[in-house]
Amino acid sequence: MIDAINVRKDFPILSATVHGKPLIYLDNAATTQKPECVIQTIDELYRTSNANIHRGVHFLSEQCTQKYETARETVRKFINAEKTSEIVFTAGTTSSINLVAASFGERFVASGDEIIISEMEHHSNIVSWQLLCERKGARLKVIPFDDNGILLINLLDSLITERTKIIAVTHASNVLGTINPVKEIIAKAHSHNIPVLIDGAQAAPHGNVDVRDLDCDFYAFSGHKIYAPTGIGVLYGKEKLLEQMPPYQGGGDMISTVTFDKTTYAQLPLKFEAGTQNFIDAIALGSAIDYINKTGRQNIVEYEQKLLGYATQKLSEIDGLKIYGKADQKVAIVSFLLNDIHHLDTGMILDKTGIAVRTGTLCTEPLLSHFNIRGLVRASFSFYNTFDEIDILCENLKKISLMFK
Repeated sequence: MIDAINVRKDFPILSATVHGKPLIYLDNAATTQKPECVIQTIDELYRTSNANIHRGVHFLSEQCTQKYETARETVRKFINAEKTSEIVFTAGTTSSINLVAASFGERFVASGDEIIISEMEHHSNIVSWQLLCERKGARLKVIPFDDNGILLINLLDSLITERTKIIAVTHASNVLGTINPVKEIIAKAHSHNIPVLIDGAQAAPHGNVDVRDLDCDFYAFSGHKIYAPTGIGVLYGKEKLLEQMPPYQGGGDMISTVTFDKTTYAQLPLKFEAGTQNFIDAIALGSAIDYINKTGRQNIVEYEQKLLGYATQKLSEIDGLKIYGKADQKVAIVSFLLNDIHHLDTGMILDKTGIAVRTGTLCTEPLLSHFNIRGLVRASFSFYNTFDEIDILCENLKKISLMFK
């Protein structure tokens, strides 16, 4: 069981004050805070082991290379991939999706083909495919969701045709919190021999991800949302697909031989890791995963679900507050509007009380259009948050409501 008071001691920033108030950090869906072990890993690497990987024969290079590849194995175990060759380090979820859209799209998508996404996607999983469609003359199709924030996957069969080349959907919505039935979507897609990419940015921090159980073809997530540094992420891809895809970028480390006549490429996963990789933060990602595993992934899930249930109940009791996203299966995210108060006003006033929430479009303008709104306030929780923090959030929301009467 999680003891949030003790957990918080591992995160230096959580003892900070904002505007003279103790920090209450409820913007975890945007980025999570970093435990001391991750900070120490970065510090130690720069002080003792910094050297370019995969290139040098000297001690520092070999030491850093070993740590980098150990981190890759840590990621493999974290998502239960079959091989480390299926784990590509990227700059984050956005980078991972762009890699697939560009490389898979170059190899497999032609004019008149179709790509299916959902109405609740983050912009990263919309714009990347739109760019591909523009380049190739392909068509983007959308799975809608209902007013409770539940995907209408019964409509998927009607969207799939013989021209469908890939389906790309979020595992969990960064706004609604909805956990989508991606295993069912994948099975349905595979019955038509269609590969599936899963955007796991919001699912990886909040649950157990098993890519072999899901049978997804691609899975993308970001380090900075699972207590690791910014600028590092992961693309999992089935080996048979990655082998057929051309490199996303050219440069050092992704090559086998280079002549002016022809270049041959390195084996997976290096084929997709051009140039000097963000090896320091990749190693720190391994440290973050070790910390998560030590804490216990199931412990995290159970505690965050209790936070979600408590926050949903307390927020629902506030007059004039409307929650968007009411699926039965959710990650620890609650998005809402308070009366007719502009979402930015709500967020700015909460900030003065030390409470950090996200406001705005949340990088999901089509989702907001579904509800005919222009922005939301989002409170997103981690296992270092407490029930007392939720109480303070609700007390201040009630005060804000009275201010605008």
